[in-house]
This record gives sequence, structure tokens and C-alpha cells, in this order.
Amino acid sequence: MDIKLELVGVPVTDVDRAKAFYEQVGFHADHDVTVNEEIRFVQMTPPGSACSIAFGKGITEMAPGSLDNMQVVVDDIERAHADLTARGIGVGAIDDQPWGSFVYFTDPDGNRWAVQQKTPRRQ
Repeated sequence: MDIKLELVGVPVTDVDRAKAFYEQVGFHADHDVTVNEEIRFVQMTPPGSACSIAFGKGITEMAPGSLDNMQVVVDDIERAHADLTARGIGVGAIDDQPWGSFVYFTDPDGNRWAVQQKTPRRQ
């Protein structure tokens, strides 16, 4: 039996601000549906990913900014760092660890993301 992770909720305070930020990161907007005054559902997917994120109004009880260490994987951390920087996303220096190389960013609510290249880069 396969069990596939396909959607992760991200708690945010301002849906439009979050949508604009994740579009700036490069995620694609799959859905943006307002069901009623209490429920709005936005689904966005990183390029090439089988798993999406969802945020909105009335879809999670998590506190905005409480999501810590969401992780996406790339083939080339230097390219990812350059791309995110060019998009205006605040990332620090590349963090090389024995298990991979990383850059980190946070969304406007403080939800923290890691971008990982699985094999450490050669320095």
C-alpha cells in the first residue's frame, strides 16, 4: 500500500500576503476558492513537487508562524540560493552539513523553510 503525502497546511494571518509571497518564491497557485465568509482555501505547489501547501481562512487551528522546518529538496543549492535571492527572498549563506547543504527562509508570518541539496556540495 502506498501512502503519499500530498498536502501540508501552513498557518498564516493574511491569505493574500501569503499567496503573493509563495508566488514570489516560485510556487504555483493551484486553487484559490472562497467557500463563504469563514472559509477560503488556497493551494500552492513548488515546481516539480508532488506535495502542495494549503493556507487560507478557516482551514487550520495552528497558530500563524508555528510551522517549523518545512523542507524542500533541490539538485543544486547554489542555483537555488541565487534564484531565491534574485526573487527577493531573504536567505542566508549556504549551510554545508555532512548530510547536505541548506539555505533557509521564513514566510511573512515566520513559518520556517529549509531548502536542501541532499548531497553536500563540493567546496
